[in-house]
Amino acid sequence: MVRAVGAAGSSDVRLRHAGRSTPGAPFVPAAHAPSAYQDVPLPIGHGQVTTQPSLSAMMIDGLDLHGREHVLEVGTGLGFQTALLARLAADVVSIEWWPDIAQQARRNLDRQNVPHVELRVGDGSAGVPDRAPYDAILVSAAFPDVPAPLVDQPRIGGRLVQPLGTGGSEEVVSFRRTASGLERRRVLTLARFDRLHGRYGYPP
Repeated sequence: MVRAVGAAGSSDVRLRHAGRSTPGAPFVPAAHAPSAYQDVPLPIGHGQVTTQPSLSAMMIDGLDLHGREHVLEVGTGLGFQTALLARLAADVVSIEWWPDIAQQARRNLDRQNVPHVELRVGDGSAGVPDRAPYDAILVSAAFPDVPAPLVDQPRIGGRLVQPLGTGGSEEVVSFRRTASGLERRRVLTLARFDRLHGRYGYPP
């Protein structure tokens, strides 16, 4: 992961430390453990894949975390990115569409003693409004626009990073919440993501 942070172009010392402190192998299916430290996406079931480490690093870096933030993650996966966020923020609320994947993520996070994470199963396109507002939101699935509920859930000055596209060829974009809505800041990178499913995303 430390190499992946460097590959992402980040100079964030805290992100490097989080990567060094978070082993990848416990957060991938056992059959893919030999590939856990390669900078590649790995299958996790239901046609989903992990976010490759350098891409996770780039997206997290775009949130500009300093350690006191209340963070929402849309798309828990098996929990690796969640663990990184938990080491870089005050607490993380993470929501996953697939119950069995969320259950495995919970086991992975507990085994690695990752604190301050609240896992939910449900429709990530709707966010988690009862825990809003958030200082930062990271969306790990693609949709052409930021879903309306996610526009409303960052606090003023909060940040949001999401891949924008139809699934398979995206711009990963960082935003800042203003009094009038989300202000687009910059494109972090181009990438390929699975689609965001839910009421405010693609039909399941």
